[in-house]
Amino acid sequence: MASPLPQLVGELSRLPGIGPKTATRLAHHLLTVSRDEAAALASAILEVKDRLFHCSRCNSITEFDPCSFCVDPRRDQTRLCVIEEPFNITPIERTGEFQGLYHVLLGALSPQRGIGPEDLAIAGLLERLEGIEEIVLATNPDVEGEATALYLARLLKPKGLRITRLAFGMPVGGDIDYTDEATLARSLAGRLEI
Repeated sequence: MASPLPQLVGELSRLPGIGPKTATRLAHHLLTVSRDEAAALASAILEVKDRLFHCSRCNSITEFDPCSFCVDPRRDQTRLCVIEEPFNITPIERTGEFQGLYHVLLGALSPQRGIGPEDLAIAGLLERLEGIEEIVLATNPDVEGEATALYLARLLKPKGLRITRLAFGMPVGGDIDYTDEATLARSLAGRLEI
């Protein structure tokens, strides 16, 4: 392979969910597009890096601080949905079932990877509890997400809040971002107190 091609394959394979074979296919596809299409992709990546950042309140991705979720007076200010990553907001919003606020942890507990409570945005969550009546724990239904939900439930329950968890129906070991709207809507509607 020519020198720039292995570098591109290497960079693409660093993306989540992209292995060496997929990275190679993507790199070869990029060779077939016009220079303008490649420049548009590069420009879009740089624009995202230059213009978007984490909301200072909820950690969602935004162009303005605070984000549109945090400043929307139509949202239920007494309910807070705790999720792992900013991209988890989109599938929840698509259901139309949740009208409250969000808090993004920016990860999940994972002792195997050295990620403890101090590595997540838990301190910011604790600062947002005034006026909150219900915390919906919407972490992924995998080992790390379950551990995170249990940790948060134990931490928040003594504060007198209603702590709920998404109802099961989502596949265990699955990813909230890949769950269909109907399953996610049922999970939100049938959440259980823990």
